[in-house]
Amino acid sequence: MSAASVKGWCPGALRPMQSGDGLVVRVRPFGGRLDAAQTAGLAHLAERHGNGLIDVTSRANLQIRGVTENSHRLLLDGLAQLILLDPDADTESRRNILVTPFWREGDETQALAAELEEALADSALELPTKFGFAIDDGTSRVLAGNSADVRIERDVSGGLLVRADGAALGRSVARGEAVATALAVARWFVASGVKDGRGRMATHLAAGARLPEAQRGETEPAPIMAAARPGLYPQGAMVGVAFGQIPHITLNQLSACGHALRMTPWRMVLSEGKRTMPSASGLITEAYDPALRVIACSGAPRCREAHADTRGLAAALAQNIGGAAQLHVSGCAKGCAHSGAAAITLVATARGFDLVRGGSTRDEPILRGLDRDDIVRDPSILMGGH
Repeated sequence: MSAASVKGWCPGALRPMQSGDGLVVRVRPFGGRLDAAQTAGLAHLAERHGNGLIDVTSRANLQIRGVTENSHRLLLDGLAQLILLDPDADTESRRNILVTPFWREGDETQALAAELEEALADSALELPTKFGFAIDDGTSRVLAGNSADVRIERDVSGGLLVRADGAALGRSVARGEAVATALAVARWFVASGVKDGRGRMATHLAAGARLPEAQRGETEPAPIMAAARPGLYPQGAMVGVAFGQIPHITLNQLSACGHALRMTPWRMVLSEGKRTMPSASGLITEAYDPALRVIACSGAPRCREAHADTRGLAAALAQNIGGAAQLHVSGCAKGCAHSGAAAITLVATARGFDLVRGGSTRDEPILRGLDRDDIVRDPSILMGGH
């Protein structure tokens, strides 16, 4: 079995994944940031060596779609020239780091990210494939709802702490101790919790595992910030990407502004320093656009695992799900686009769509085998109208 066909792991640039529209090549921006030249370069590479479509993922990465076996090598050469390539696949897989997009010039966020990237590259840690870190060191936490196993955060007084995901409290650390402590927590997890290369920290702690005294703490992290939305922030302009996919033309238009892009795990990007909302086509600029409440994976025919066209259905339902309800349309039970719960989850199967309310693709459906056209004609089915 080729590496590209193995399931249960996330793609990378050096280790792409085969999908229905070709290889998916994931690019992990260093520090969660692309300068304008890198943004323009990625748009060019996606057009030349892929099908021109780029995913913005829930891990704050970019995925170039439609790459062929022949074009993959040329794409890697281009990524190397843009300083967006790791030396090997193992280093790349360890560098799974979310970075708050709301850092300010001169604070410690980018320095912490660079130090953690370097430490992970130099380590021999064999982490589970989806094990990740978060640097969420603002006065308010913005990544608390996003997947990460070890978190570098601040406490209410502004001091740094390291917290294992699933633990309510973290360990206070000096600036020079933060990265070393985060790696120590990861090493403990590997030594005590990994099975078959999989596993997550919160699940491990919930099952009764107890952190060593050296990694436990009694410090409460800073409060959680309200969910980010499109709009202007002190750091720049935040825009959404419908269904997490952006055409190369739109990415190129963003680069033409001359501003760097900060990636987020919310299928939004922040145009650094921009004081007006971008006008590129396909971007969500309104804070309460209904499309922001809808999550859909690539779906058929782009994904070989998907049983239906998820985005077509999601677009048809976006205006009709009511209130602040979140809708997740998944092409299969894996839930690649969204691992958590949603008010309404539709899971495509060979027999139609299964409906889960207030849960995820892993939860028991309350209705099975719903017809796509019936759902579109009468969306009240989803909200309990029948």
